[in-house]
Amino acid sequence: MKILNFKFNAWGGKFDYQKDDAVNSKLKEIKFFKEPIKNFDFILEGGSIDSNGQGVMLTTAKCIFNKNRNSALSKNQIIEKIKKLFGLKELIILKYGELTGDDTDAHIDTLARFVNSQTIAYVKCYNTEDEHYEAFKKMEDELKYTKYQLLPLPFPSPKIFLNHRLPATYLNFIFINGALIVPTYKDKNDKIALKILQQFFPDRDVIGIDASIFIREHGSLHCATMNFYKDLV
Repeated sequence: MKILNFKFNAWGGKFDYQKDDAVNSKLKEIKFFKEPIKNFDFILEGGSIDSNGQGVMLTTAKCIFNKNRNSALSKNQIIEKIKKLFGLKELIILKYGELTGDDTDAHIDTLARFVNSQTIAYVKCYNTEDEHYEAFKKMEDELKYTKYQLLPLPFPSPKIFLNHRLPATYLNFIFINGALIVPTYKDKNDKIALKILQQFFPDRDVIGIDASIFIREHGSLHCATMNFYKDLV
């Protein structure tokens, strides 16, 4: 097994990132990683991709094709690079769906996630007056064209901090042994989202964690996790 170490540039140079980009090298120095590290001169963030564990990956066009990441590569080169790196049979690239207040240029881990090999959970906006409604409807239509079953999760009501909207959804959950940890926001939709996920995962504990303060940094639970991927080749 080898650990794949990608470059990080703070979502297209939006913030200082040199120390963040050096984290994996430092962890290797202190022997946190026992396996070899394979370094790639390719910018890729853990929140920008989501896999079903069987050779299929989800991502968004606005993120992976953004010129603030891998500008020297064409769209086809980026697609082939990701497919080869992860040994993929299919890369599903969503064109629509983005959160107001999101720094990441539409990370998939706030929009749509595999909850098993054949099912994609996604954020659904039921409020026609919400600024996200049209884009999320188009994203839903895109997902309907895939061969996967769909599990809609409600969209929290607007969360405002310092006069701007925060990028809050229930899709930023984390799988752990025997459980699923789900961000909540003191919102009327919290119980609905938790109930939907508990019904889908009867053998897991579905645990809500209040992320109301966390989301002020424009990310939630999954955003704060450290992602490393096993080399499939």
